[in-house]
Amino acid sequence: MGPLSFELETTCPETGARAGRVRTPRGSFRTPAFMPVGTQATVKGLSPQELRESGAAVVLGNAYHLFLRPGTETVRRMGGLHKFMSWDGLILTDSGGYQVFSLADLSKIDDDGVAFRSHLDGSLHTFTPELLIDIQADLGSDIAMVLDQCAPYPCGRPEAETAVGRTISWAERSARRFREKGAEGQILFAIVQGSSYEDLRLRCCEDLMEMSFSGYAVGGLSVGEPKEITFELVGLHGRVLPAASPRYLMGVGAPDDLVEAISRGMDMFDCVLPTRNARNGTVFTRKGKLVVKNASYARDPAPLDEDCGCYTCRNFSRAYLRHLFQAGEILGPRLGTLHSVYFFLDLMREAREAITAGRFYSWKKAFLEGYRSGLEEAT
Repeated sequence: MGPLSFELETTCPETGARAGRVRTPRGSFRTPAFMPVGTQATVKGLSPQELRESGAAVVLGNAYHLFLRPGTETVRRMGGLHKFMSWDGLILTDSGGYQVFSLADLSKIDDDGVAFRSHLDGSLHTFTPELLIDIQADLGSDIAMVLDQCAPYPCGRPEAETAVGRTISWAERSARRFREKGAEGQILFAIVQGSSYEDLRLRCCEDLMEMSFSGYAVGGLSVGEPKEITFELVGLHGRVLPAASPRYLMGVGAPDDLVEAISRGMDMFDCVLPTRNARNGTVFTRKGKLVVKNASYARDPAPLDEDCGCYTCRNFSRAYLRHLFQAGEILGPRLGTLHSVYFFLDLMREAREAITAGRFYSWKKAFLEGYRSGLEEAT
């Protein structure tokens, strides 16, 4: 729903990995694509210029958090989210369904929507599918998400069935409100739920596809289930969801997991992992995770990743980065974040090039061997 086009350029015949381009009225981006998370209208630690120079084309904001602070009306009066945060790229806003899930002790869900208390000041609010469409229209994001209900793992079948039923019903109400609202240039994605039950996920896919959304997100994974279940279900969605629409796997973000998901037909990704870990001294490299605060790096002249072209790796040593973290200097988390975000975006670029060149299978094997061998050495 909305003026989106998706051009599927190449598909890997051995794995199902896809390279394409998503076009919106404001601009386009290549897939596979990683969206740095800017929950509160900022990717923590980085300026919009640094994001752009790192290769970001689309970032993620969150309607729940922006509704609470600074408030939707404030953002609207400031000219919308792009102008407010001085970002000339694209923005996807999540509706807040995951926040409802993660803050379950502060919320109550029924068929109408979600009543919740703010985690900031305890004030009472109610989100309906219609209100979330209005909020995202006021924010002015390029891609908006429907309100959904994420079931926990593990959960019984009755609980999962209820969540799927609400997700489908809320998607229908969201689509109706979206058409009524007619937000210029905005695009609406649906979200598939169903916990670990394949038949429920198939039912959810089928019902959502009948509503003809512009894109489809896969939600409710990486919430505690074993990895083998995660990727069995990712593969299921890769086989079932429309080939002519972008597929967005929500909240899955370790580098090896991203590569596995790409090989199962997913196109778009987001996760707080690169920024959250970097702020605490753990960065990602082609040889696994690196905890730069460790004493072993105190006199290490090497960059974080010798194969990385980011500003941090071109200019600073592991020894200097460790010093910054040990001294409590704010530059440490900033440089670590800059590296990890660049690494994730560069990983997507490498995957796209490998798919387009017809060598994704061998590229995937080489990357995973190098990355996972580094993880094993670190343990």
